[in-house]
Amino acid sequence: MIFAHNHPSGVAEPSHADETLTQALKEALALIDVRVLDHFVVGRGATLSFAERGLL
Repeated sequence: MIFAHNHPSGVAEPSHADETLTQALKEALALIDVRVLDHFVVGRGATLSFAERGLL
């Protein structure tokens, strides 16, 4: 599964809440053998990948 969401502020840096929610979803989905491949945060002119940052 791949998640994506935008930040209305335009800043693509993930918040602590983004990291916490991603980890909780990853753990919950693992219970039914679904892997989280990435989570993208989209800002104004930039996109951040959790996988590239090592946050998964």
